[in-house]
Amino acid sequence: MLLTPEYIFKNVEAITPAFLQQLGVTALVLDVDNTLTGDGSQQLDDSVSAWLDTMRASGVSLTIVSNNTDRRVRPFATRIGLAWVPMACKPLPIGLMVARRRLGVTRHQMAMVGDQIFTDRLAAGLFGIRCLYVMPRTPHEKNRGVRLKRKLEPPFIRKYFEKGGKLYE
Repeated sequence: MLLTPEYIFKNVEAITPAFLQQLGVTALVLDVDNTLTGDGSQQLDDSVSAWLDTMRASGVSLTIVSNNTDRRVRPFATRIGLAWVPMACKPLPIGLMVARRRLGVTRHQMAMVGDQIFTDRLAAGLFGIRCLYVMPRTPHEKNRGVRLKRKLEPPFIRKYFEKGGKLYE
């Protein structure tokens, strides 16, 4: 089903180069808020910075695809040295199409990393790529729409575990 996660990770740092290699994934499309950093934050945890360095050293291509504005995404992406696609219109796959072209990879070689089922997971499913769903970095959301969607996510997460899925830590 398009909304049930394929994989669930405790956080982005739990995704390893070895795991990606098993999937044949060489490029990651990354969400920002509550995936790489806290909601609305411009700060990057040291552990995420080290994870980005590990991914780069392993030859994994990285780019940001966010529904946020250029004003929100540009300073963050520039500071951590990543290309970005703002106003991505997720769950529509428009931003993922742009990212795939820029990365120069096939759909099979890329995966979406994000914390929302109704944007990140659905966009990946509609585009035909894997989604590496991560648990939100912070428990709070500034956006009312996101708070509402969070209340609708538990049945899909529960279904993942009922089907034998595990939490990657």
